[in-house]
Amino acid sequence: MLPPVNLASLSAFATLLALTASTAQSAEALSPAAQRGFVLVNTNCSRCHAIDKVSPSPLAIAPPFRTLHQRYPVEELEEPLAEGIVTGHPTMPEFHFDPDQVGDIIAYLKSLDRSE
Repeated sequence: MLPPVNLASLSAFATLLALTASTAQSAEALSPAAQRGFVLVNTNCSRCHAIDKVSPSPLAIAPPFRTLHQRYPVEELEEPLAEGIVTGHPTMPEFHFDPDQVGDIIAYLKSLDRSE
């Protein structure tokens, strides 16, 4: 005879399985450049900015990356990313990326545009 099944545990497992499958599908859909860009923004930016399509930014004044394309074409970030982004608030560190990294970050930012 099988032991009784805890429905809450079964539901939690099903949810975890669905989230894992969804995350895997999302990662597979990214180009290699966008995948590298994700690693860069996850390492350097995610402490303050939301870097996905749904989460709020951990730091309220830091815009979610998914909204950047609504402000301006993300390609306009190429030069600031290479030369160092300087903002009007002192809490953001200055980052400098090499040209290949800039291309990867731009590819990832483009992947967040829901209109594509």
